[in-house]
Amino acid sequence: MNILITCIFIAGYILIAFEHAVKINKAASAILTGVLCWAAYAIFSNDPHAIPDELSMHVSGLAGILFFLMGAMTIVELIDAHDGFDVITSRIKTTNKRSLLYIICFITFFLSAVLDNLTTAIVMVSLLRKLIDDREDRLLFTGMVVIAANAGGAWSPIGDVTTTMLWIGGQITPLNIILKLFLPSLICLLVPLLIVSMRMKGEMIRPTAPLKASGHVTSAYERNIVFLSGLGALLFVPVFKAITGLPPFMGVLFGLGVLWIITEFIHGNKEEEEKDSLSVVRALQKIDVPSILFFLGILVAVAALESTGILGQLAQGMTNRIGNLNIIIPATGLLSAIIDNVPLVAASMGMYDISMYPPDSYLWEFLAYCSGTGGSILIIGSAAGVAAMGMEKISFTWYLRKIALLALAGYAAGAAFYMSSAYFFHS
Repeated sequence: MNILITCIFIAGYILIAFEHAVKINKAASAILTGVLCWAAYAIFSNDPHAIPDELSMHVSGLAGILFFLMGAMTIVELIDAHDGFDVITSRIKTTNKRSLLYIICFITFFLSAVLDNLTTAIVMVSLLRKLIDDREDRLLFTGMVVIAANAGGAWSPIGDVTTTMLWIGGQITPLNIILKLFLPSLICLLVPLLIVSMRMKGEMIRPTAPLKASGHVTSAYERNIVFLSGLGALLFVPVFKAITGLPPFMGVLFGLGVLWIITEFIHGNKEEEEKDSLSVVRALQKIDVPSILFFLGILVAVAALESTGILGQLAQGMTNRIGNLNIIIPATGLLSAIIDNVPLVAASMGMYDISMYPPDSYLWEFLAYCSGTGGSILIIGSAAGVAAMGMEKISFTWYLRKIALLALAGYAAGAAFYMSSAYFFHS
């Protein structure tokens, strides 16, 4: 059974990777892969009646991620509909490609630590559409945004779902993870950033503002109020989680609900047609549903690998055969570029006892870095990458050719820095 499920997963992965060659949308391949993995598990399991319960447990967790993605994308679409991003783009005066690359990457790096890498990627990719007209340049910037978002999320307890898991589980503490992983994460970004910036020359062509199909133009007051309310809603998500203990998607839905009411009030006296074009309902119609379904398919497929014990066996096999944490943990990070980092970290948390590896020990810090940044190596290795892939229609092979080696170089440099500093300073 495990061999069959693994083969189905690999076949689906190949179809996703060569989407343009086989001319099958990646969302269709991902959904089919996820369903077939669970179907094989149900058919060949010794206890098929227990499978629906297992699936339901996974779906409850996946639903939170999908609702979060939908809520964040709707907020961003609503800001965009009101030309809210002009608040930022009007202040970025430079057209020099190299300067703009540094500005975008550092904004992404620090914003990701405050929000999270997924939300930050959605916001920054939307921003790039307002700043860069040439598609090839915009794709390269988007690839760097994925690297910067994942690097920024790794050193913050709320920046990436895996660091949050380790924080909640008691394996790391907030201040320590910031102090220990800030420099490795920064190096993870700086190495590819320096390589790309050295190749980059010339001036950027700003896109001309397209005429809205509706013909309706928002006022400065409307732009500012929706932009600040939308950004505030996203920034409030970790605060909401800290106050209530509820999962992040509840905070996003709370913010969306508040923003919905605000837009209803500011457009209350307008004609129905104009009001409709600037409403949350229209924003919901514009979000990229195929990308959400692709994300669902990938997560469902990985959940099948977790439920069947394939991921656990893989992690245990690495531990038994290798034994050296300086090899196992970086290898886990590399695996997170192929398989979602959440079940990999969950498996690691179950394998290593906290009594043997106490909070803030080398293992947990290094695992937080590697699992957070390793996903940048492939476009489907992180939530930020999947979101960017859907929004900009980036192909798996393009990312593999243009970004993967840059991400790998940054990942390796940050890991080497962390290992050497831990060795010399005995931390």
